[in-house]
Amino acid sequence: MSLLLVALAVVVVIVGVVGTVLPGLPGAAFVLVGLVWLLWLDGFTHAGAGTVVILVLLTVGCYVVEFGATALGAKRSGASGWAIAGAAAGTVLGLFLGLPGLLVGPFVGAVAGEYFSRGNLEEATRAGVGAWIGLVVGTAGKLALVVSMVAIVAVAFLLG
Repeated sequence: MSLLLVALAVVVVIVGVVGTVLPGLPGAAFVLVGLVWLLWLDGFTHAGAGTVVILVLLTVGCYVVEFGATALGAKRSGASGWAIAGAAAGTVLGLFLGLPGLLVGPFVGAVAGEYFSRGNLEEATRAGVGAWIGLVVGTAGKLALVVSMVAIVAVAFLLG
């Protein structure tokens, strides 16, 4: 097994974990690719097809959790599609402001989108809170699933 290829696969996994929290990168997909790459480099001696299927299912779960939590948070607060689009735009723009931007951007974007849609600041604020909570819960859920993916492969290598 080439140390350089292993290092590159680990970098892909790390980028994926970071991309799980930061928008703009398909984090879970990167983690899946990096982990399967590591298993392939090992000749699938520590984990086989069953493990790969579980990793794929967890990856799909990441996207279900992400979209489901955001939609549920927005729906429970009565947010419109504009609020959800605003939250997504605020998240992307928040990237340029670091951690504070990532925390505040989705809320500000959702409020702006909802205010644009309905013109009511109280409803816009409620929608902003709901969309923001949905994004945070979705991100936490994705992160938990991605950490589980990494743990499954780590345990397979440790026990195998």
